[in-house]
Amino acid sequence: MMAAAARAALFPAVRRRLCGFAERLLAGRAAGRSLYFGGNRLRSTQAATQVVLNVPETHVTCLENGLRVASEDSGLSTCTVGLWIDAGSRYENEKNNGTAHFLEHMAFKASCKTFFFNAFSLRGSKHNLILRDKGRGHNFFFPLLFQGTKKRSQLDLELEIENMGAHLNAYTSREQTVYYAKAFSKDLPRAVEILADIIQNSTLGEAEIERERGVILREMQEVETNLQEVVFDYLHATAYQNTALGRTILGPTENIKSINRKDLVDYITTHYKGPRIVLAAAGGVSHDELLELAKFHFGDSLSTHKGEIPALPPCKFTGSEIRVRDDKMPLAHLAIAVEAVGWAHPDTICLMVANTLIGNWDRSFGGGMNLSSKLAQLTCHGNLCHSFQSFNTSYTDTGLWGIYMVCEPATVADMLHVVQKEWMRLCTSVTESEVARAKNLLKTNMLLQLDGSTPICEDIGRQMLCYNRRIPIPELEARIDAVNAEIIREVCTKYIYDKSPAVAAVGPIEQLPDFKQICSNMCWLHD
Repeated sequence: MMAAAARAALFPAVRRRLCGFAERLLAGRAAGRSLYFGGNRLRSTQAATQVVLNVPETHVTCLENGLRVASEDSGLSTCTVGLWIDAGSRYENEKNNGTAHFLEHMAFKASCKTFFFNAFSLRGSKHNLILRDKGRGHNFFFPLLFQGTKKRSQLDLELEIENMGAHLNAYTSREQTVYYAKAFSKDLPRAVEILADIIQNSTLGEAEIERERGVILREMQEVETNLQEVVFDYLHATAYQNTALGRTILGPTENIKSINRKDLVDYITTHYKGPRIVLAAAGGVSHDELLELAKFHFGDSLSTHKGEIPALPPCKFTGSEIRVRDDKMPLAHLAIAVEAVGWAHPDTICLMVANTLIGNWDRSFGGGMNLSSKLAQLTCHGNLCHSFQSFNTSYTDTGLWGIYMVCEPATVADMLHVVQKEWMRLCTSVTESEVARAKNLLKTNMLLQLDGSTPICEDIGRQMLCYNRRIPIPELEARIDAVNAEIIREVCTKYIYDKSPAVAAVGPIEQLPDFKQICSNMCWLHD
């Protein structure tokens, strides 16, 4: 309904915004191709109009030091506010890999006291308005107990958070580090002050560093028991071998044992700069109040870069494989992916629709010929796997588009054959009805995930880092609606057909075809 209202001729302001987008989209597409909205979609109602017009505006202001302040006021009694920092494991080298995550731990000490724990809440083929998947395990969340700062002892900080009834959390990804708080709207000033205190005044004491070193080493052992995590780290390691994206977020054991206070301070002084930080908030938040808080707490303390901002390390994709055979394991875990595109690339939306076409399935879903995914129908009918999950992980200038699956040892080859055959069908013969259903499902999933102040705040923060703006919902829906079967076939052929994939497999994988055969199957497959 919101998309229909946005396109109604009665609302020129929204229409102008969409028309401007349409012109940009058409410039990048083949001549003569135009946006198509079916006749029924042009019918709008007064109710739908009100829905679009009542969507709160995202206000954005940039401070003199480059820090961006972005907020959406929905009038709730609660709010989420956080700092999104353009600094993750990709900005590390072989010697200091793991520093960004270690630094996050120094702000928040992992412990048995759980304030907010959600390690893999958004993954696979689900999307939110950042136009990306968080991927499986590329972000790490932990139960939190708080370190002290120069202003507060550890006990003072814990008591203040608990007395507010607030949640504080942080996570590190390959390209970003995030610290955020959820609290009552009336406590916004205290929440911002605490966040500022944590990232600017953490003591980074030697005793705390040694304690966190042990915590992280134990955490690494836990991650190694999660085969999904292991497979995706292997996938990055082979796809982006010898580059920053190929390294893990936690870093190798030898680095964790050697990281010292100087490494942490150097990382902060190099990367925690105003132009690379967004203060985002959603819920019951006044933008003017948030702006004044930002000026007071960050205006003088955060500096800009002296000279140029550190360049993003280039990461080249390499079609290759990693196999770890272990016949004692009951199931085979496998991921296969091709190189996709970065956040802002024009083909991102098409690959997201294609990702939704592949979909996801596990045995708890049941079966039938009316499953939304054709691959799910084939998998269920042939009893080929326990589960599969498509993914579309985007970074600044590259990405991984593929599928993760868990299979019985005897069905690995058949499952991979069906997957690659379905990929070839996307390149050659996907239908308009399938694409229409995938577009509707994609839009539904994206909007449903913006439920509450925390996902909206995250959406604002990430989009500001990736696009330097927040994409309006009508524009986003117009971009999705502009995709048709012909475009899907064209884009999938560009990125999938006859391309060398990256493969990571763990477990009883004797039946997995050799890499040369897998590559040859990236062309047209016959039964």
